[in-house]
Amino acid sequence: MDDIRFKIAEAARLAGVSASTLRLWQAQGLIEPILTASGQRLYDQTLIDRLKTIAWLRSEKGLNPAAIRENLQDQGSLEEGDDLSPAGEAEEATDLPIGLKIRRIRREGGQTLESVSKATGVTTSMLSTFERTSQGLSFTSLHRVASHFGTTIAALSGQEERGQGESLIRDGKWATWPSTSSGVTIQVLAEGRTQMECHRFQLAPGASSEGAYQHDGEEFIHVLTGSLEIVLDGDQFHTLNSGDSFYFESCRPHSWRNSHEGETILLWVNTPPTF
Repeated sequence: MDDIRFKIAEAARLAGVSASTLRLWQAQGLIEPILTASGQRLYDQTLIDRLKTIAWLRSEKGLNPAAIRENLQDQGSLEEGDDLSPAGEAEEATDLPIGLKIRRIRREGGQTLESVSKATGVTTSMLSTFERTSQGLSFTSLHRVASHFGTTIAALSGQEERGQGESLIRDGKWATWPSTSSGVTIQVLAEGRTQMECHRFQLAPGASSEGAYQHDGEEFIHVLTGSLEIVLDGDQFHTLNSGDSFYFESCRPHSWRNSHEGETILLWVNTPPTF
């Protein structure tokens, strides 16, 4: 996985920015792509992780290039055992950002970033960035990490904190999962420890799972607007357009992407709660 190198257009898509933005970041000294003998820019997984961090620091924190550079340097100087937590980490685990929840689970289990990386295939730099910022993991990578620790993305996002029983959510009043993947917004349509996990997905143009994942259970998708390409078993391609529905068993490796030039909105149901 670490040996894969991406061309600038693909690297930009994975980071959720344009190719011209990557050239600008290079000119600003934020990144140093791998140059081939012919002068082509290439990006390995470590650089992709860095791009995602820069994009998040710019869009969510509003930092300028100098502040981003300083932030990246500070992150690089931290050791594995350093205390990175804000004062609020003394609070209950349910109050923590998702990245800090992962770090707490990892440390309580006596695992290192390296051991989790080997078990999940997610790079140590990507894991480290995610623990600090709750950003930078693709949907697929986050699913692998959650499964490794014997939990689910829904549980880490706080969906299971409310009790069982009726769940009435008014139009537009959906709770939103913490944003971890570029262009993917997940809203909760039924709260609590339900047997069905019901979500509303909003996918920006080009947003994807960034790889295949699998888990126990069954899934149902209904496209409200836009279109979704979903791939099962690596070789079965299905394009779902507005109004289309799709059911499949979650144990089959599946990946997806927004194949519409605009936003795609889905209803996505998983059962049992293994998402």
